[in-house]
Amino acid sequence: MSGSGCGGARCPFRLPATNLKGHAMTITRTANTITTRDGTIIHFTDWGHGPAVVFSHGWPLQGDAWEDQMMFLANHGYRVIAHDRRGHGLSSKPWHGNHMNDYADDLAQLVEALDLTDVTHVGHSTGGGEVARYIGRHGTGRVKRAVLVGAVTPQMAKSDANPNGVPMSVFDGIRAGVQADRAQFFKDLSIPFYGFNREGAKDSQGARDTFWLQGMQCSVRAAYECIKQFSETDFTEDLEKMTIPTLVIHGSDDQIVPIDTTARRAVEILPQGRLVVYEGGPHGLAFTHKDRLNADLLAFLRS
Repeated sequence: MSGSGCGGARCPFRLPATNLKGHAMTITRTANTITTRDGTIIHFTDWGHGPAVVFSHGWPLQGDAWEDQMMFLANHGYRVIAHDRRGHGLSSKPWHGNHMNDYADDLAQLVEALDLTDVTHVGHSTGGGEVARYIGRHGTGRVKRAVLVGAVTPQMAKSDANPNGVPMSVFDGIRAGVQADRAQFFKDLSIPFYGFNREGAKDSQGARDTFWLQGMQCSVRAAYECIKQFSETDFTEDLEKMTIPTLVIHGSDDQIVPIDTTARRAVEILPQGRLVVYEGGPHGLAFTHKDRLNADLLAFLRS
């Protein structure tokens, strides 16, 4: 690398060998990262021993958004893995590749690099779309079951094919907020994310600060580009290919990903889908309803 000030095989900045198109020829890994075939470094956390559970996080967060579920399941005999999507958390922040297909392919390469089989995939929000697209593109050969929590599937944005979806003006507003002052936008978004604007809700400044911190670790490029991916992507064909048992969990008061637009439609498409509604639940169920979610995940894993 020109100008790196470093050379030789032990140089920490050395890139994997690339082909003529500039793509890495093989997946490489360390204890907590993989380098994908296009040279993107994906950071992951890998805890525990036992059957594998792989977590995909929502926008604009990172793998640590699943910390309560990972701690719980690792203590109950499962190997839990959560990665930071490209552009998010501790992963690389490339200009390119902020597309649902790339997210799915990164997940496939993580599973391949760790040689995981009989995996249960758990995806929240955008991560639910990532799980669906991963299965749609790479099949169920390594998958045992899936869980979609507050997921954006089958599609959020209003269109001719989805007339009851969320108006595009909503997502244009999100884009405008990210561009204008994303730090303040994430602070404001954390309130409806956890339902803290509802009567009787127990506010947590710590949870809101954590949401903001994780959001700010996402690159502005990834934050902006991902909005189109979680709102406009049509996952219908991906859901049809999810022939494994799939648990759909959604809060009835989700102000970010409305249940009627997503979960209630998704379960009608999934070959083996089952819907569990958390009455009054917000979008951020992994925090606000963590004890119930932990119990539901464990029961599903043991079923």
